[in-house]
Amino acid sequence: MIRTRYAPSPTGFMHIGNLRTALYEYLIARKNGGAFILRIEDTDAERYVEGATDAIFETMELTGLKFDEGPGIGGEYGPYIQSERKADYLPQARKLIESGQAYYCFCQKERLDSLADERGLKKYDRHCYSLEKTEAGERLERGEPFVIRQLIPDGKTTFADEVFGEITIDNREMEDQILIKSDGMPTYNFANVVDDHAMKITHVVRGSEYLTSTPKYKLLYEAFDWDVPVFVHLPLLQNEQGQKISKRNGDASIPQLMEEFLPQAIINYAALLGWSPSDNSEIFLLADLERIFEPKNISKSPSTFDMAKLRWVNGEHIKALPPEIYYEMALPYLKKVVKNADYSALAKMTQSRVTIVKDCAELVDFFDELSEYDIELYTHKKMKTNTEIAKTALEAAIEGLTKHEEWKNDALFAAVNEIAQSNGLAKGQILWSVRTALSGKPTTPCGATEISEI
Repeated sequence: MIRTRYAPSPTGFMHIGNLRTALYEYLIARKNGGAFILRIEDTDAERYVEGATDAIFETMELTGLKFDEGPGIGGEYGPYIQSERKADYLPQARKLIESGQAYYCFCQKERLDSLADERGLKKYDRHCYSLEKTEAGERLERGEPFVIRQLIPDGKTTFADEVFGEITIDNREMEDQILIKSDGMPTYNFANVVDDHAMKITHVVRGSEYLTSTPKYKLLYEAFDWDVPVFVHLPLLQNEQGQKISKRNGDASIPQLMEEFLPQAIINYAALLGWSPSDNSEIFLLADLERIFEPKNISKSPSTFDMAKLRWVNGEHIKALPPEIYYEMALPYLKKVVKNADYSALAKMTQSRVTIVKDCAELVDFFDELSEYDIELYTHKKMKTNTEIAKTALEAAIEGLTKHEEWKNDALFAAVNEIAQSNGLAKGQILWSVRTALSGKPTTPCGATEISEI
């Protein structure tokens, strides 16, 4: 069975890149009838952010990324919170020491800081690798602080990636990485491998920035004689300034985006950040993605998070909402700007015209209070209208429209035809003038006679 996992660290709130990773992991599992696991990697106590773990659970729930195993629901391979697994890592690291593929390192910070080469880069010189076993044992008994390092073998390491193909790295470019830190906790890389093996993870999905460190992961699997998972590295995701999307760069978190955008729109847009279906369609629900997603359609090229594109996607999902759902969402915003109105009519006229629900308010705020506006709004080249023509059109409209007992859109629109013909004006000249007079805006969510009815 295919088993994927999303393993976030609660060191900040999820951003769109994190969500994309979780989504692709989820879709690979669902597409193949597999299992999707949530694991919280909370061993970085210094960077822990209060509330981040709860935000992860809430985001997964709101976006529909239901996990099959994880915190709160359990599973065969728990616990699913990394800090609760900390007893597992040191014994595994010591197995590698016994097999000669790792060693104790007692070097202090001062010595490590002195190892910078002419480029200013630091690479460990294996000073402690040559320690006799007895000497290392004596230093351990004296309680000297230590780390455990993996011994990187000579040669080259080759791995296959589902997106970027076969990649080979010369092992000389890699340092003997630390597996267990001086506080006894595992490093991120080591805990990842141990947990993924223990949970029988078959596919690992992550950003392309981890491509260069993947050989270290593979070497660890081989050192333990464990099956190596399938790697799926995703294209770089950058913000509109060309920087990598990250919490540290201050990019919007998913909770912040959800204050304005529909969860289904955020999921839809996240899917498009590096992937596209064979037919190049762009609007999907999660159920659609579960059916059509194929990892082979993931791009190698970087993707840019475009707020304007997200707004467009959100607008398409707003249009698709059942009217009663949109009405409930829009009502609080409509009530802020319009009192005692037919709110269902206001909602109906705005649903297809907004890309963010709250923007419905500024489309209809003129119904309660007409703001000061520039008289030049009456000038419209396409309608062949200027202030002089508008004055004539408005006087004719007042005289012609106020005679009608049935103050309904269709009747009013028909009356405009008669008024235009009687006064030697174009229908558009009257409609533009009336709409401007009633709204004071260059654009409105509906036409002049619809506004008149309301």
